[in-house]
Amino acid sequence: MSPTNTDSATPSSGDASSLASLDKLRAAHQRLRTELSNVIVGQHEVVDQLLLAILCRGHCLLEGVPGLAKTLMISSLARTLELSFNRIQFTPDLMPSDITGADLFHIDPESGQRSFRFAKGPLFANVVLADEINRTPPKTQAALLESMVERQVTAGGTRHELPDPFFVLATQNPIEQEGTYQLPEAQLDRFMFMIRVPYPTKDEEREILRRTTGNAVGELTAVLTRDELLELQRAVREIPVGDHVLDYVLALTRGTRVRSDEPLEFLREWVSWGAGPRASQFLVVGAKAHAAIAGRDHVAVEDVRAVVKPVLRHRIVTTFAAGAEGITSDSLLDRLVQEVDPEAVVSGTAGVRAS
Repeated sequence: MSPTNTDSATPSSGDASSLASLDKLRAAHQRLRTELSNVIVGQHEVVDQLLLAILCRGHCLLEGVPGLAKTLMISSLARTLELSFNRIQFTPDLMPSDITGADLFHIDPESGQRSFRFAKGPLFANVVLADEINRTPPKTQAALLESMVERQVTAGGTRHELPDPFFVLATQNPIEQEGTYQLPEAQLDRFMFMIRVPYPTKDEEREILRRTTGNAVGELTAVLTRDELLELQRAVREIPVGDHVLDYVLALTRGTRVRSDEPLEFLREWVSWGAGPRASQFLVVGAKAHAAIAGRDHVAVEDVRAVVKPVLRHRIVTTFAAGAEGITSDSLLDRLVQEVDPEAVVSGTAGVRAS
């Protein structure tokens, strides 16, 4: 029996509580999708990837041209989860203290005692929408990076913990570069997913016109509480992963590292830097969440394939030659999935399909 055949894979012998948690997760995912459809037309793949990231405790970067409801999608998602939500509109004059908060001088009106008190900034929320994240300068980006990595902010030499769970869901416009700052690779690597938001189909855009040019307003109801979400996140982490899936993940990520001794030859001309170990971690965790919402209590190779693009597209640095030829990271990832043979990986051979 092939270990990559998901139809014949043997489910893990999880206990009754684990199976019940997975049932809750699938039901919650469906309720969230249904609720968001009251406001968002189409974009089913984008919504699914956002929900996967939330279940994995991961930050997300949404990239798309203006008018594709990126901001609405994130704010609507926050309303379907009973979590605190803040929106930060990033601008070139935004300072670190504008997002983290600052120590303010305080005089007690009764005693007259003078002291400094920390006033929390908008980062102190469960869901933070970083709108047009690439419009703010590096100093503010560094403050945001600390919150994403450490889930804390530092002000006046004092560390302040952020609420749990904590997500940064950011947006950026790929076509307008004036007055923007390219995100550093270290910060991009902290986003679990980069999600590309496409144009709607003709039928979807017709429905958008119907909904948004009248007086009707879509209503949203909270689906999950904070404690319920934390429980589902723990359930995702408990899903088992076989060694053959881990080996497949390693074959994908290590194959992109053209400066190592294990690169896939076809990538040498098109890639200058490949994915690091954090990409492998996110592929495994993302595959766990995908397996859970697909109704499986174990991870299959197809679950890894489902999250390859959002996990790897912003972690592969393409060469000038690739840009000149019109070769994108997504097209390279399509070929990567085609080239890496799961069965060859399991058997201990090179892991590349025979031509």
